[in-house]
Amino acid sequence: MIVVIPSYEPSHKLCHLVESLCATPGDHRVLVVNDGSDPRFDEVFDEVRLSGAIVVEHRPNRGKGYALKRGFRYISEHFPGEDVVCADSDGQHTVTDILAIAAEIDSHRDLIVLGARGFTGEIPLRSRFGNAATRIALRAASGLRLQVTQTGLRAYPAALLPWLDTIEGERFEYELNVLLQARRRNISVVEVPIATIYIDDNASSHFRPLVDSVRVYLPLLKFAMSSLTAAALDLFLVVALVATTGNLALAVVFARVCSATANFTMNRRLVFDPAGRTPLRTALAGYGVVAVGVLAANYVMLHLLYEGLGVTL
Repeated sequence: MIVVIPSYEPSHKLCHLVESLCATPGDHRVLVVNDGSDPRFDEVFDEVRLSGAIVVEHRPNRGKGYALKRGFRYISEHFPGEDVVCADSDGQHTVTDILAIAAEIDSHRDLIVLGARGFTGEIPLRSRFGNAATRIALRAASGLRLQVTQTGLRAYPAALLPWLDTIEGERFEYELNVLLQARRRNISVVEVPIATIYIDDNASSHFRPLVDSVRVYLPLLKFAMSSLTAAALDLFLVVALVATTGNLALAVVFARVCSATANFTMNRRLVFDPAGRTPLRTALAGYGVVAVGVLAANYVMLHLLYEGLGVTL
């Protein structure tokens, strides 16, 4: 197992974490990714190396998502087959919790494990509010029910590393994109309780409330808007066509062809596969099966309610 710690201009808390991890018995290594820190912080990274960690670096600063993917690529190349636990460098994840997450992924080879804080006690207001808002938005957009969404303590089986490298995002939005894409691919996500630790009111965080919040919520907005736009189009066409033709079956089929085409196009180009990595024929076939099934169920219900019971559209 490899512990990946993305780090940008860290304090000596990183040194204490790495020293503790390297001194703890077990079959694990530590990889620290220096995400373009100023040379003033070279002393910290030198101390980390002396403690036994591997350090890879790049300049300029690219963001947490880029640093994580850089670590995943390094592990795939130098330590193939090793599972990965990701932890933050600010001292808010304990060695005990890191090893607990590692043990969970070692028992389950086909899922993602999140370290979930209980959010009890003295919690910085922006952290409490941000987690609650993102949790609600994620549930509304994708149906994924999680206690936390932006936790940096995560575990991934080795088989997922190539997939993780394909997910878009270079900064804080990357970790939310992972959850959205996991939902799409039916990859299970489980949570393991961890200690709630915030040091100095989370003052060491490099999260920029305005800019990074926009980055985090944009994937959720794209995810939700593709469905909402298609639903509005479908409703408008059904009502308009029934009013002009009086034929419910014709209206439902024509409206669904139009709205499904719009939904598929938006999902493919904006939400799930902007880079076009999935062949069009493959994506269209899978989507078509779902769309036809939903169309059939939708028509049966509309027929029973509208034509059978007289409920208005």
